[in-house]
Amino acid sequence: MPDHRIHEHPILPAPEQAGVAFCWQGQPFLARQGETIASALFANGVRTFGHHPKDGAPQGIFCANGQCAQCSVVADGLPVKSCMVVVRPGMNVQPLDGLPVLPDVQGQPTTHPIETVDVECLIIGGGPAGLTAAIELGKAGVRALIVDDKHRLGGKLVLQTHKFFGSIEACHAGTRGIDIATRLEQEARQFENIRIWLNSTVLAVFSDRQVGVLRDNQQYVIVRPDILLVTAGAREKSLVFPGNTLPGVYGAGAFQTLVNRDLVRPTERLFVIGGGNVGLIAGYHALQAGIGVVGLCEALPECGGYKVHKDKLVRMGVPVYTSHTILRAEGKDEVEAVTIAQIDKKWRPIPGTEKRFECDTVLIAVGLDPVDEFLHKASEFGLPAVAAGDSEEIAEASAAMFTGRIRGLEIAKRLGRDVGEVPPEWHHTAEILKSRPGMTITEDLPETQTGVFPVFHCAQEIPCNPCTSICPNHSIRIEGDDVLGLPEFVGHECDGCEKCVAICPGLAITLLDFRKDAAQPTVVIPYEFSAKRIKKGDTVTVLDCEGVVLGNVEVTRVRAPREADRTLLVRVTAPADIAPRISGIRVQEPWQAESAERFEQSIGDDEIVCRCERVTAKELRALIRSGIRDMNHLKAVTRCGMGACGGKTCPNLIKRIFREEGIPADQVADLTRRPLFMEVPLGAFAGVVAGEALVQDVPRRHATDAHEGGM
Repeated sequence: MPDHRIHEHPILPAPEQAGVAFCWQGQPFLARQGETIASALFANGVRTFGHHPKDGAPQGIFCANGQCAQCSVVADGLPVKSCMVVVRPGMNVQPLDGLPVLPDVQGQPTTHPIETVDVECLIIGGGPAGLTAAIELGKAGVRALIVDDKHRLGGKLVLQTHKFFGSIEACHAGTRGIDIATRLEQEARQFENIRIWLNSTVLAVFSDRQVGVLRDNQQYVIVRPDILLVTAGAREKSLVFPGNTLPGVYGAGAFQTLVNRDLVRPTERLFVIGGGNVGLIAGYHALQAGIGVVGLCEALPECGGYKVHKDKLVRMGVPVYTSHTILRAEGKDEVEAVTIAQIDKKWRPIPGTEKRFECDTVLIAVGLDPVDEFLHKASEFGLPAVAAGDSEEIAEASAAMFTGRIRGLEIAKRLGRDVGEVPPEWHHTAEILKSRPGMTITEDLPETQTGVFPVFHCAQEIPCNPCTSICPNHSIRIEGDDVLGLPEFVGHECDGCEKCVAICPGLAITLLDFRKDAAQPTVVIPYEFSAKRIKKGDTVTVLDCEGVVLGNVEVTRVRAPREADRTLLVRVTAPADIAPRISGIRVQEPWQAESAERFEQSIGDDEIVCRCERVTAKELRALIRSGIRDMNHLKAVTRCGMGACGGKTCPNLIKRIFREEGIPADQVADLTRRPLFMEVPLGAFAGVVAGEALVQDVPRRHATDAHEGGM
């Protein structure tokens, strides 16, 4: 039986063994305790979860966050989202082929009165913003309730194995996201006035200003808050290209969920689309998990993410193709290859620049949309509501933590607590943390060849200063603002403690030491990969921050000090002419990123825009050209936006087609939002608790059988 699990990771602890037995299409599989169906299937080598009823297209995961329905399967007779449902012992899982059919029900299900819960503040989402807000509300004595649809708090923090930027004081800079999540959860749980519901989904905000919640994914509850705080985060954007719905094409967040949360190895060779922080970090996380990264392409002339994130990839052997776009993903049942091409200033592919790469996974990391529908509906119905984190503005998690603090204090004051005004410096810090990458300068390498001192390979202004806080001699400073700027060594004193190398979130500091040998100085390099991959006496290839190979050097020491927090500090000796330029050690050999020779022409205008209903761009363009300007009209004709995801994925893509057709946005009627934002069994509204209904597991029928049965 194939094993696609990660058994060793440089940052994450060794996972427990899989011991929960379940069946997939009658074949016995094993899952880990608390593992979702999707992750368990991937761990057992299954990436196709069913076939679409419209055209039989294979279906797999896309978001792994409950926001779409690409991963639907049938578990114990009921259709479910496999990324949100935990494997139970003895569970019988089948692919969703054709339309799901309601099981036969015998007997009368037991109903319960619908519970109503009154709270002062309802927090939707237990990520970085929701947790920091809850901590401020807890301090102020406000009765608050956090509702989160995952099995633990932390949001995307639980997927982030890298160290965070910002400042130590404001947002735990230099600490890994997974550890920040644990700290914040522990702090929030210490307040008796803060209640927490996990595995619970907020369904809708109603016109009577009540909020429907499916608690523990079983029981429907009505919550009546005085004020609503929306910290539900963001959902990933999709992209239209031939082959965009093949199993193996999915979001970078889904990839991080599989790899960093569930320690599943979902791929051998992947290609990343999008050079923002999400895509760059996902590529780095793949390397840490021992996965080959074939390359990354970005449509803009420069990657939009932090340069230090890009530099980490290129100096480890990953090619980055800027001013390139994806032409298509290839494969019959799953991804087998990807083709990209360079684009001109009008964003058109340039013939003759095509490059084809063999890979089994394409990660889509082309931006995020805020999950803000609850905020808008609350405002429409007069329920006081505010947002923080990505639900308010897409930014880094460090900014979300700080905006959550601000909103928590503002809500406490609004509810009559004596907490004073929000300190002005909080707003200032929040704006800095939300700053986009600033000016990039040419790397300023030192000319000094005496003594010992740090070398800074960060050449872009970003909000980050843990190196200035950690230096025991206060020899590192940032000009101007103490967070946003570039660090420099002021030359007072350096004792070679290596603490700045250890804490740097961008792995962008090395320590250069000429004290023993001016011709062959030593260089200390941060390294976040398995200690089994490198040891004293090894010869390694070193590169500069642009990925240029500088040469092969000898490793003279490898150590893992406690203050480095699972970062290895590797000391090498190198000639003095290259030593200052060394910024990293290559971890991926060049052959892993080589392109294949074969190239095939584009397959035409058959790209899928609506993933749920398999609606193509050609169908939508024809209707738009016929004069339709209402997205609800398009929905009625083609079913686009009518699928199980609830119209969360395709509306922005449809609007893009309108723009391509030259239709101004003010002439387009937007899609009407559904009253319920998430799916829920109808029995829940009658007080039926999941698991208590008398449902028999009966054989499913295919779509054709369902139609013959009169459905």
